[in-house]
Amino acid sequence: MGVAPFQASLLDTLSEPQAGRHAGVELGPLHAGLHRRILAGGAWVDVRRSWVAGADTLFERLCAQVPWRAERRPMYDRTVDVPRLLSFYARGEPLPDPALDAARQALDAHYAAELGEPFATVGLALYRDGRDSVAWHGDRIGRGATHDTMVAILVLGAPRALLLRPRAGGPAESGGGRPVTIRHELGHGDLFVMGGSCQRTWEHAVPKTARPVGPRLSVQFRPHNVL
Repeated sequence: MGVAPFQASLLDTLSEPQAGRHAGVELGPLHAGLHRRILAGGAWVDVRRSWVAGADTLFERLCAQVPWRAERRPMYDRTVDVPRLLSFYARGEPLPDPALDAARQALDAHYAAELGEPFATVGLALYRDGRDSVAWHGDRIGRGATHDTMVAILVLGAPRALLLRPRAGGPAESGGGRPVTIRHELGHGDLFVMGGSCQRTWEHAVPKTARPVGPRLSVQFRPHNVL
């Protein structure tokens, strides 16, 4: 699979069980330490650092158990390799680890009133090293193009930058009217949730990096018909 060596975090240790323990993986209370940033244009993001204790254990299990696939996609006049490995679990499909079931249940319970529906699908992406990436985009296939929604991302493995910026012609975030880029370094069990109009008024990306970095794995929880 060509994955870079993974270095576990010395801080990734289990404490007393809280929301549930699953073979060395424990979810902390979601409300504790959750910070929301309101963005322009009706968008917002929530960040919960170190939501998952034992995140490196979960990372290693998912790397080994998930049926990863390499994809190729058309781009302009040629077909190129997608620079990451992917897997997808549709609504009703069993997830590859009970800790992901527990994470989805916790997300459903916390965001039920605001989202108004459950998180239905789970997508996974494995960034093997700094050469793997995802370009600027919004999850605008389906209802994300026209309706407010949420995408919750659990980030495992080595920290990498996740960037946010307003879409071209969209809202500015600086006093001078110039769009800004917001940077979050996420890994080792951090949770990142994009809500409101974020998918249609903002874009996000995980850029390539020349720095030596270990593998990163993202688990994306989405409502039905948001891709």
